[in-house]
Amino acid sequence: MTNRLDLPAIVWRRVSPKYVIVELIGNLVRTIGIVIACSIPAYVSRVTVWWILPAVVLVIMLVVLALVPRRVRVIGYQLRDDDLLFRRGLLFQRFVSVPYGRMQLIDITRGPVSRGLGLSDLHFVTAAASSSVVVPGLLAADAEELRDQLVSLAETRRAGL
Repeated sequence: MTNRLDLPAIVWRRVSPKYVIVELIGNLVRTIGIVIACSIPAYVSRVTVWWILPAVVLVIMLVVLALVPRRVRVIGYQLRDDDLLFRRGLLFQRFVSVPYGRMQLIDITRGPVSRGLGLSDLHFVTAAASSSVVVPGLLAADAEELRDQLVSLAETRRAGL
């Protein structure tokens, strides 16, 4: 019996390396906000021991920032015969298979940082309300080409139902 997710044989299409910048900026803004929020009790109470909390949070967030390039490198997708296979995650890996016939909407979004770098995110809406797949960090032209290709595949698969 053949394993459907025969992962070693799959050649993954990767997101743009520029996506590291988008993730770093987002995580940096989040880090600053969390450290400021954790510093408020220490600042208000003027108890020196409370400064340990923002220091620990800062160290943890710096480790998270250091792992961003590696996290971005593992994001990938593969167009297979019947579905799109998407993966992400280092420690907790996530593999999602989106059948072409179940795709109802394929949406392209661009945030301000992504737009400045010429990147787009491809969002899939399927028949299952609980599933949400986002392929982030695609070059804008690649995202539009992939969207058109997936829309045509989805239309042919639905026509056969």
